[in-house]
Amino acid sequence: MIAPAPGFSRYFWQGDRVRLRPFCLKDAEQSYMGSLDSPSRQLLELGVELPTTVALQRVALEGYAGCRAADGVIVFAIETLAGDPAGGIALHSMDAKNGVFGLGVSVNSAHQRKGYATESARILLRYGFWEQRYQKCNSACVHMNGASMALHRRLGFMEEGRRRRQVFMRGQYHDQILWGMTREEFDSLERVGVASSLAVARH
Repeated sequence: MIAPAPGFSRYFWQGDRVRLRPFCLKDAEQSYMGSLDSPSRQLLELGVELPTTVALQRVALEGYAGCRAADGVIVFAIETLAGDPAGGIALHSMDAKNGVFGLGVSVNSAHQRKGYATESARILLRYGFWEQRYQKCNSACVHMNGASMALHRRLGFMEEGRRRRQVFMRGQYHDQILWGMTREEFDSLERVGVASSLAVARH
């Protein structure tokens, strides 16, 4: 007897385009392939990574497998609804006392400009704000990372400041842009999104 396909229609960790799942060792090869895209990885890691291998990636992923918090970071794999690996997203800087957290997202070059980063981040923001009771999300990116700047604005983050000459890469210093979003700001945006969805469904 063939087992029924999983029903993800009511699944918290799935959106209209992507699903979040735990990282596992089979993701090591995809992680290695991502490390070969040096310009993209440089913007994410704020510098050039040392060379790696699939075996080394497998060792690195062991600490994060099963959504375990390793060094205060929980990493999720992003996959399409068809099950294709599309990138990763992390919950980090979790501070229960002050109710703040951070997130970081990376989408493989073959899957960029499809809304995957935005949807993945919204899923994780819901988890941080609505399930873990955090009151604010903090984030940052270098000023030259236009894609990240646009993503933060699209998600509703407010630009809160600039650290001048904070990051050195590509032979020069770069400013770091600080972003923040409160629980109330996120709630307001989510209500607008739900209302828009309901309006579309009625027509």
